[in-house]
Amino acid sequence: MFNINRSVVLWNVALFAAAIAWLAVSEPSYLTQLVVWSAINAVLAAGMRFVLLIGETNMASGAIYGFAAYVTAIAVTNGFDVVPLVVVTAAIAAGVLGLLFGWVTLRVKGPYFMLIGFAFTEVVRLAYTRIDYVGGNSGMVGIYAPMSLDRWMPALCVGICYLLVSGFFVAEKSSFGLLMRAIRNNDKVVETLGVSALRVKLVCFCIAALAVGAAGAIHAYSYHVISPGDFSFLIPVYALAYAKVGGERHIVGSVIGAIFLTVVAQVVQGAGALQYVLFGGVIILTMLGVRGGMLDMLGWVACRRRRRAGAQHMGLPKDRTSGELG
Repeated sequence: MFNINRSVVLWNVALFAAAIAWLAVSEPSYLTQLVVWSAINAVLAAGMRFVLLIGETNMASGAIYGFAAYVTAIAVTNGFDVVPLVVVTAAIAAGVLGLLFGWVTLRVKGPYFMLIGFAFTEVVRLAYTRIDYVGGNSGMVGIYAPMSLDRWMPALCVGICYLLVSGFFVAEKSSFGLLMRAIRNNDKVVETLGVSALRVKLVCFCIAALAVGAAGAIHAYSYHVISPGDFSFLIPVYALAYAKVGGERHIVGSVIGAIFLTVVAQVVQGAGALQYVLFGGVIILTMLGVRGGMLDMLGWVACRRRRRAGAQHMGLPKDRTSGELG
């Protein structure tokens, strides 16, 4: 069904294993927390990119992300402390919400779908402020994993995020991924082959919602406190920025963009009100300077290094040969 470069997979697994090992032996700190935040944002970016494969921009991901975080908070504050089960439950709840939203809205396309998603995110966020059971404007606190898992939570969270991003990669490389791209190019042609474009879009949207929901659950565990303001339209806007800055051509670009902009956000955080100007400026400069995203820039640098190494390698035998003949 799909072809994957074995060496790429081995390097990927090796890097993941090294990161998990480091997180497992390290005491929880700001640095480990930064790694977790980057992993969460990588899932958001990968989920945004996954829906972009069908030609749509998922601005409803903020509502889906927040819904899963609130499901997690409700479960934890009511005594359910089995982390994997809570994450799965939150992901399923988010998947159901995404499926319902997609069923209603995916019949429209382009900017209309994007604006409906934007409005949905804001309506859900405002709804939280009116519901006393979830804390209203104050939100919910005390979202902690069991104490026995405190040391292992960063590794567990990053591991879950890694599996989610890997799932996106496998789905994209499968025949289902080919269908998604075909729908983005021309959904009418796909339907002439007997394939329901709406059904494929729904499955795509539901997969993205499940993953984003799991990331929302990890968000709740990571921050220990949530409020309606955490889940505004900025969530999908940032996710889109991660995907675009990193490079939309490959899912690795989404991961690179998420890590880069997460670190940038932490660096400029001390600038007060100027942090948003600086953060936006970095995005603009990156997009203008590297049209294909950071992944293309890294590929260009690697290509130049290979060419330079190849030229040097070709030059050495020639010099030695000419010396021997002389």
